[in-house]
Amino acid sequence: MVSSKIESVDQYLADLPADRRQILVPIRQVILKNLQDGFVESMTMRMPTYEIPLSTFSKTYNKKPLMYCAIAAQKNHNAIYLCSVYSDEAMLKKLQDGYQMAGLKLNMGKSCIRFKKLEEVPLDVIGVIIASYQVSDFIDNYHSCRKK
Repeated sequence: MVSSKIESVDQYLADLPADRRQILVPIRQVILKNLQDGFVESMTMRMPTYEIPLSTFSKTYNKKPLMYCAIAAQKNHNAIYLCSVYSDEAMLKKLQDGYQMAGLKLNMGKSCIRFKKLEEVPLDVIGVIIASYQVSDFIDNYHSCRKK
């Protein structure tokens, strides 16, 4: 949705229409508040991503930083990409249970949570999911998934 020439998360958010920005800024704040040490925020694949830098872990299958999560304003919806729920059944269950307890419908692909309004996202549940992995744990999870 936003131009590919954007180089910073702040610029990405500033370039969004105000209604989209008001949705993604609080989600970014929850991510940053709960992100464990060692993950970094960057612009990758034209969206704000939270990843393990190559200086910490360089043995990825695609030679790019290992993405932990991301946010984006897509054409018809907003999205949170949670790689931990894609690769960890217990984490997926925690997410599904959190949505159910909040009385919200989870609209999800493999790791992409789609939504149009901020009220459709239980921010506390997203915070718990984000806080669940240390960098070393996510690297271990990556290795175990690659072996499958």
